[in-house]
Amino acid sequence: MNDRPAFRADVARSVRLFRAFRTEQADPAGYTSLDGRVVADIGGGPGYFAREFRMAGARAVCLDTDSGELAGLGRPGPGSAIASALRLPLATGAVDVCFSSNVLEHVADWEAMLAEMVRVTRPGGVIFVSFTNWLSPWGGHETSPWHYLGGDRAARRYQRRHGRPPKNRYGTSLFPVSVAAALAWARAAGGAVLADAVPRYLPGWTRPLLRVPVLREFLTWNLLLVLRRT
Repeated sequence: MNDRPAFRADVARSVRLFRAFRTEQADPAGYTSLDGRVVADIGGGPGYFAREFRMAGARAVCLDTDSGELAGLGRPGPGSAIASALRLPLATGAVDVCFSSNVLEHVADWEAMLAEMVRVTRPGGVIFVSFTNWLSPWGGHETSPWHYLGGDRAARRYQRRHGRPPKNRYGTSLFPVSVAAALAWARAAGGAVLADAVPRYLPGWTRPLLRVPVLREFLTWNLLLVLRRT
């Protein structure tokens, strides 16, 4: 049996989701355009999302802890910097939008990362974060679906099969974040309110799935949280 191909986020779809969020809100003070807005992409790697936001008129910065990731498309462009998600080099309330796609599960103290994202967002601004939850079919990333038998066991199997450890190493660069824990944090977040929660890669009618304990952990695949800074 062949290992599954690595899961890849669809950049265009994520940007469409973000744009849809902006236009679907009933609040008349909500965004109608990114033109001139300041957007921080946390863990943005080569800057795919930052580039899309700039094309939409935003002033975007891309922050990542890994210089190799930042240089994935060549020399990092303007607005790129090495930085930790746990101590963002941004002033409190510095950005209109704080964005992160598929990074949270790679941070041991993911609650601290979310708190930092809230901190650097201005009042009325938006925090947009998505991640692959641990019990989803892709929770183990390249070691999936063997992570269901345990993260360490899945990593050992991957090394035996490929002769090298997985890029996403359980307990080091990959951590088990649950839908329940993330929703609980978002609902009690200091300085922000939860505006929306969506199974990111599933049809809109699956939204009620997030209200079903246990089942949501396996079927959500990827959770999108949208918070508004208070």
